[in-house]
Amino acid sequence: MTTHETKQLLSDHVDMRMVAVDTDEPTADRNTIVQLNPDHPGFRDQEYRKRRNQIAQLALAYQPGQTIPEAPYTPDEHRVWQTIWTALAPAQQQHACAEYQSALTRLSFASDRIPQLREVNEKVMAISGFRLEPVAGLVQPRVFLENLADGVFLCTQYIRHHSTPLYTPEPDVVHEIVGHGVTLASPRLAEINRLFGKAVRHTRSADALEKLSRLYWFTIEFGVLREDGAVKAYGTGLLSSAGELEEMRDAELRPLDLEAATNQDYDPTHFQPVLFCADSFDAMYEGLKTYLVNW
Repeated sequence: MTTHETKQLLSDHVDMRMVAVDTDEPTADRNTIVQLNPDHPGFRDQEYRKRRNQIAQLALAYQPGQTIPEAPYTPDEHRVWQTIWTALAPAQQQHACAEYQSALTRLSFASDRIPQLREVNEKVMAISGFRLEPVAGLVQPRVFLENLADGVFLCTQYIRHHSTPLYTPEPDVVHEIVGHGVTLASPRLAEINRLFGKAVRHTRSADALEKLSRLYWFTIEFGVLREDGAVKAYGTGLLSSAGELEEMRDAELRPLDLEAATNQDYDPTHFQPVLFCADSFDAMYEGLKTYLVNW
């Protein structure tokens, strides 16, 4: 793969889950299986597709409250995890905020293997009360966000294809665990997630849901803040991608105006050119908490 091709692939490393849908559409089941597009790196790999379907079936059979089944990761997939950590660990050390760093230490991932969702769930529940529950594929924004109100994060278990370890066209277990799982091991970030879910629960119009999805995008997914004179990331889309963390240095930084964020368009297929930057973690937390409570 050429450097140019790698750059193009990395530009798609974002969470497509937050692209809002018309609320007039029927609400899909939380376990809709997503078919791979022909341009997906694993589309022509029958073994990969077979294993993804196997992992999806585990989620389909799962009932809340049961022990989360273990995903059958292969040595190739564990090597993908190792490759990602080699790139991600130094990028996080440089660009992640202190709140994330503390939560990451509490979860203490091994660098040589993909952690099972069950292990991560047990640790996160003990810290913040949030539960990670497996789903077969992507779910609609409303389904995903409303579950947050109950302290439930719907989580995919499959990992990206081994041919492109630094790229995924959809949220995979790396994004879910390294991004969201870690932030949910922060009681204050877990609280903000719950408040997003509660706000969505009493949001009925498509326009209002779109605004909340944008706010989630520019805070929980791509939020940054100032810390000790430097810009640090607290957004999961940034923290789960070495490419995103490096590129955030070139983004246009705007003050964290929550109303402006609800009206800011974004393109989920490119590195983010605009980021909203809070003055501090405390300022972000207090401002976002108040805004969501009063939504």
